[in-house]
Amino acid sequence: MWSAVYGTAICAAVGLPLLVINVRGEDLTSIPVALWWLCFAGYLLAQTVCTWWSDRLGPRAVRAGFAAMVVLGTVLALSAPRAGWTAILLIFTSALSVYVVRLPVTAAVIVYNTGVIVLASVLGDFSAGAVVATGALYLLLQVASVASVVATARAQRNAERLAVAHTELRAAHAMLAESSRADERLRIARELHDALGHQLTVLALELEAASHKAEPAEHVVRAKRVARELLADVRATVGELRHRAPDLRATLDRIVADLPAPQVQVHVDAGVQTDEARTAVLIRCVQEVVTNAIRHARADFVWIEIRIGDEGGIVFDARDDGRGADRVVMGHGLTGIDERVRELGGQARFEGRPGFRVVAEVPAP
Repeated sequence: MWSAVYGTAICAAVGLPLLVINVRGEDLTSIPVALWWLCFAGYLLAQTVCTWWSDRLGPRAVRAGFAAMVVLGTVLALSAPRAGWTAILLIFTSALSVYVVRLPVTAAVIVYNTGVIVLASVLGDFSAGAVVATGALYLLLQVASVASVVATARAQRNAERLAVAHTELRAAHAMLAESSRADERLRIARELHDALGHQLTVLALELEAASHKAEPAEHVVRAKRVARELLADVRATVGELRHRAPDLRATLDRIVADLPAPQVQVHVDAGVQTDEARTAVLIRCVQEVVTNAIRHARADFVWIEIRIGDEGGIVFDARDDGRGADRVVMGHGLTGIDERVRELGGQARFEGRPGFRVVAEVPAP
């Protein structure tokens, strides 16, 4: 946003000196003043398309706007050769090209703009030394601007890759930790069932036999009752250990913690109860939603809600404030969400506007 603000302000400021000159009744242009200002307005419009409206209009419109900037910038510079500051527009065009075209094309734009500046200097009756100096100066300014933009764009891409890797790593860590906990719970459950459960069963049988041989003592009757209650408790504990799921809210918070962008807010209703399979699906859904928001949506915020649906199922509802999409393209990530949800007997839907939204519902365990 700030880059767009600075770019628009700089480009608009280029026309101010010429406006002051025109107000004084002087003219530095070789074409009608009205036509020059019409070209200048067209340049500002094309610059707006390439910066402010790039997300909404799409790549074709942006490339068309950039082509218009190149052509109109040439007209403005050559038609006002004595107003040397108009060449600033060409520097901005070269810098903006990094976001629109590939680097070889950017290099060609720099060479072309430098030729335009040299020609404008010649038309402005500059001396030979001034022509060379002006061309060299603006060439260096363009190269420096493009290098700065390339470095900034590369740093941004690296930050996005790091955020994506951060999210995927934490999701994988959560899945691995849960797998380890599940294996440990299963081991303990088997030990309880095989060892303690077996001994309690034998004890209950022995007490049952002892109670039928003679007048059972009161403590034998109590011991038999306690043994049966303890055996029932062990079986209940074994069942709980086999099906217990991790703290869903804490797990999801760890996955999205410390992301530089976007900011992710997770809300899990108190009544939501999940098992291991549903927890794994929800973790993968969160990972994919956050990854898409980083890579494609350019979102500042992501809101994720997990609640109980009207029919008692578990609803995953995620949305962002990014640029969205007119048509939802089912890539590998979205296809993975749909497949995982369907495996549990649920369904998912995807909406591209406004922002991007994923709504999935699976039956309760």
